[in-house]
Amino acid sequence: MTTPVRDALPDGVPALTGDVLAIRGGRPLRGRVDVKGAKNLATKAMVASLLGETVSTLRDVPAISDVAVVRSLLEVHGVRVSEGDEPGSLVFDPSDVESAHFEEIDAHAGASRIPILFCGPLLHRLGQAFIPDLGGCRIGDRPIDFHLDALRKFGAIVEKLPSGIRLSTGGSRLHGANIHLPYPSVGATEQVLLTAVRAEGVTELRNAAIEPEIMDLIAVLQKMGAIISYEPNRVIVIEGVEKLRGYDHRSIFDRNEAASWASAALATDGEIFVGGAKQQEMLTFLNIFRKAGGWFDIQEDGILFRRDGDIKPVVIETDVHPGFMTDWQQPLVVALTQAHGRSVVHETVYENRMGFTDALVKMGADIVVHPRGLQDGPRRVPRRDLEQAAVITGPTPLHGADIVVPDLRGGYSHIIAALTATGESQVSGVDILSRGYEKFLAKLDALGADFDVIR
Repeated sequence: MTTPVRDALPDGVPALTGDVLAIRGGRPLRGRVDVKGAKNLATKAMVASLLGETVSTLRDVPAISDVAVVRSLLEVHGVRVSEGDEPGSLVFDPSDVESAHFEEIDAHAGASRIPILFCGPLLHRLGQAFIPDLGGCRIGDRPIDFHLDALRKFGAIVEKLPSGIRLSTGGSRLHGANIHLPYPSVGATEQVLLTAVRAEGVTELRNAAIEPEIMDLIAVLQKMGAIISYEPNRVIVIEGVEKLRGYDHRSIFDRNEAASWASAALATDGEIFVGGAKQQEMLTFLNIFRKAGGWFDIQEDGILFRRDGDIKPVVIETDVHPGFMTDWQQPLVVALTQAHGRSVVHETVYENRMGFTDALVKMGADIVVHPRGLQDGPRRVPRRDLEQAAVITGPTPLHGADIVVPDLRGGYSHIIAALTATGESQVSGVDILSRGYEKFLAKLDALGADFDVIR
């Protein structure tokens, strides 16, 4: 049976309620959507609350499943989590933190990769930590070796078991370390920050990630009493302190979601105002968006996005901040299928992020993926052995098809492709979108999308 979205999504439900969406495309998306706090900050700031000795409050927390997973994991470890004094705020009381059984951690973690970031705070609080096998979107290897190597340098004892990884301090306080990341990994940088702030001595982290969400996490930790300085050439220095207090912090906006809706406006020839979006954190995206034929208007409370004539071909090289984010390329590729000419996307961050294009080809797109990248032409971002490249030739009309969501951003791209296409598409596995998009179906409905939830 099909269920109208207004009946299927009562206000406050954080996750998608159906496994399949029947989408009838060809209608421009028009209207306003609002973005809340960034998934990639909110979940990490929640983990940081373990480090404090008093209550923490996080504001503008998105109602997404990744947040629900971290809340469950905190509660399993004895943190009392409650609603705050305004909508979208959570309060964390860590005064009763305790060890949790592996079975509980595994049951609440699900496919999330967040548990690895619990290690540093738990080692400080309890002297031990245990994490199960890690899940997450299947977009590449995403090894945790960076994390484990860093924790070892702080003095942690790491024991790999068939069921997961056990870590302990051996009864000693963790100590500062000199760490050089072979790649500016966001996750590894977060790991070092969450561990170094209470380690004894000074930690110097070189080749660190410097994404806006990282800087916001540093702001959270500084509010808690941490001493952290950001120096030139991706160097972060942390002077460990013995104790930290709680924080009160409003999360940075989700620039990934903002860019996704901007790409949807471009692909469907619509007009979408993204409330809460800010220019500074999206400078790189906005430049590419404009080159691709997009138009935007920066306003005090958000950014208005629409198409400005024909979509134009562009060349994109994904990179760590301040480069073009890998999470931005998948939604934008949908719009590039309608560009007049040949676009090239060099994916240099993840080695398996082009699989989502198979569904677009099924819908009529002309996309050729080069699994080992392209060696010709000038490049700004250094080539990596793992990189892939996609060549998109357009414009090609898209038609409806039955497709399966592969991952979070790829799944969003499939939804937008279905909304751009003529005819009806059935998109299955859409529940994964609840990991990163709050009230996704309600927002689609507000923008005039024509779809049903199939149960």
